[in-house]
Amino acid sequence: MKNNQAELVKQMSPKELLFHLYLSQLVFLVLGIIAAFFLFDDYRAFIGILQWHVWDIFVLGTALAFTVVLLDIMVMKFASKELFDDGGINEKMFQTRTIPHILWLAFIISVSEELLFRGVIQTHAGIWIASVLFAILHIRYLNKWFLFLSVLVVSFLLGVIYEWTNNLLVTIWAHFLIDALLAVKIRIDYLRKQNGIYNRPSIQEERDENRSGQNEQ
Repeated sequence: MKNNQAELVKQMSPKELLFHLYLSQLVFLVLGIIAAFFLFDDYRAFIGILQWHVWDIFVLGTALAFTVVLLDIMVMKFASKELFDDGGINEKMFQTRTIPHILWLAFIISVSEELLFRGVIQTHAGIWIASVLFAILHIRYLNKWFLFLSVLVVSFLLGVIYEWTNNLLVTIWAHFLIDALLAVKIRIDYLRKQNGIYNRPSIQEERDENRSGQNEQ
């Protein structure tokens, strides 16, 4: 079943993907608001996890986001393409979006997902349940063990920083930066290809090509 759902996602047009992205984030946001209404004792308890602490938000959150993004770029550069291949879904989603649209999408995703998974689920059910549910709901990665593990690790790291700071604004900011930076990279790579700028193959790609050439000989 999960393979069929993943295939359906792959077959969607960019417009259909965008529609389903907005729809899923609306569902997460509504679920988060409803669950928060019933699970928090009062609005002061909820406001308590939204703290404007500049150091926590813009230093700790930014440090986490940059660490995740740099590790992701390193993996994409040195590892085999098959490990992080999502069937071109992220490229289809972001490569033709404008930068303002990408930032808007990253904002919506970070707010809705962090409200539900960290603000509500982790606060009341714990970091492990929140992290696993977050990874599972990225359904297109369920048959891609490396991508699933990557999402699980990122979710856990966001959970750790939330446990440490007890501040949802930190994870919202970190999540926003991660999604925005990686999506902007997709957009820039697409524009470079459109303009005919040569992209040097990764070390792994060069090794694969060398092996292929040796086998042919």
